[in-house]
Amino acid sequence: MDASAVRERAANIPREPGIYQFLDGDTVLYVGKAVDLRDRVPSYADPRSARVRRMVDRADAIDFAVTDTETQALLLEANLIKRLNPRFNVRLKDDKSYPLVQLTDHPIPRIEATRDPDEAATVFGPFTDKGRVDTVIKAIRETYGLRGCSDHKYRGRDRPCLDYEMGLCSAPCTGEIDEASYREDVESAVRFFEGETGALADPLRREMEAAAQSREFERAANLRDRLDVVEAFHGEGEEAVADRSDERAVDVLGAAVEGDSAVVARLHSERGQLVDRSRHSLDAPDAEDRIAEVLSAFLVQYYAERELPDAILLSERPADEDVLAWLEAEGVAVRVPGAGREAKLVDLALKNARSGPTRRDELSALANALGIDRPERIEGFDVSHAQGKHVVGSDVCFVGGNARTADYRRKKLTDRNDDYANMRELVRWRAERAIEGDDDRPDPDLLLVDGGDGQLGAARDALAEVGWSVPVVALAKEEELVITPDGVLRWDDDAPHLHLLQRVRDEAHRFAVQYHQTLRDDVSTVLDEVSGIGPETRRRLLRRFGSVENVRAASESDLLDVPGVGEKTARALKARL
Repeated sequence: MDASAVRERAANIPREPGIYQFLDGDTVLYVGKAVDLRDRVPSYADPRSARVRRMVDRADAIDFAVTDTETQALLLEANLIKRLNPRFNVRLKDDKSYPLVQLTDHPIPRIEATRDPDEAATVFGPFTDKGRVDTVIKAIRETYGLRGCSDHKYRGRDRPCLDYEMGLCSAPCTGEIDEASYREDVESAVRFFEGETGALADPLRREMEAAAQSREFERAANLRDRLDVVEAFHGEGEEAVADRSDERAVDVLGAAVEGDSAVVARLHSERGQLVDRSRHSLDAPDAEDRIAEVLSAFLVQYYAERELPDAILLSERPADEDVLAWLEAEGVAVRVPGAGREAKLVDLALKNARSGPTRRDELSALANALGIDRPERIEGFDVSHAQGKHVVGSDVCFVGGNARTADYRRKKLTDRNDDYANMRELVRWRAERAIEGDDDRPDPDLLLVDGGDGQLGAARDALAEVGWSVPVVALAKEEELVITPDGVLRWDDDAPHLHLLQRVRDEAHRFAVQYHQTLRDDVSTVLDEVSGIGPETRRRLLRRFGSVENVRAASESDLLDVPGVGEKTARALKARL
């Protein structure tokens, strides 16, 4: 479908909220939603990315459906994407949860690992490592004799089963232990899962020491290994979510993209305590801002059919403002924390999103493709600003292909609307710190800058000025081209070394945007003092003008063009600013 065909079809679409579909015969290629269908659809005549351009080229028709409200359009879009699986949409694929430990609601409780706990059971977790959970449950059963059998096997026994002979159960089924004593052992297990590590570690240590004194060295070694697991069990990161009195339920979301797939990790808290964890896979076609678009798609597709929490913490601001407006209308607070306890939880969600099956040897593949030594340590750089205001730079670090958040750094840069100069200043700052010995981190094996040939040239100029010899490449968005000093490389979409650079680039972008938004929000509170300016109108003003300074310089007629700003509010803005 060419541009004229798109415009011709759009001319006959009503000016109402609804959804639209690009079709290839009977196949739905893409589903979108709009507040004003006639205003939105013509934009596809001039596609904003290579992905959208390919979709429009393949389409031979556009269909639409009108809704009464923007929210109806949003939810209809989510339902159609899940049902039709359009190739060019970001699609949520699964809903896998992490293991929990439950003690069943019985006079003689059973202990077991499960992903689907009984409604009345006492439940602990979730936990990230099923093998570790199994080891701890076995240690509890050997120490306290809790049963693991089903109710069917438990009832009607006249002699203990093999678990009793193996020391895994105290056989309450046949009266080898009375109910009161068994309940005391259950309470000891509960104390362990509630955080009292010594309730299990201390008896294990005594048993290990006794085995060593009896020269049962193999048993002592096994107990030592089990003790290591038990003592590390509560160090998996299951820390409480920052508790706000008005926010009973909080979700924390972190997203990671690799190739055409994405993972969103969700942590859920109730009354300040983490009670659930899950990872969700999505199909994620290439996009201008991959993480932001994945989060936008996940928010509406996941929560369209679930109860909304009181607050959602995100690793990055979603790309779709309509989704944010829907959540705000539903009373959900949405935050991208820059520091503190909430930021630590977002980092934990990101760690969960990035964890997965062992990757191919992407570091060796990257070394071969670039003709350099194996880059165990990679640092990624990006710059974020709003029309030259609140300019910041990020310096993230990956070691062995994984993020090393303790080695992240960020810097406030000179305010100017010049991406090349900003990148030169950022890289020069890092290089000077390395040369002068002011940076306590090891030198990286590779530098990656977010951008194209201009950003790469700026970074190389900075390195040459300081005299710091480190290989540097750039990764350009949209086409995902790798820019090197010797030329441009186009790697296969499924190349593991490309996925590695994409992870570094996306993380540098997220970290820079997070810092920029923190600074911007700090200075934007003056807008909240103006009568008639709420959080959404403030965001619209900053999105339109970029900074408070630009809002101050705008004419009254320009202010009236912003949705939510009427004549009275515009006059109040001019008077206050």
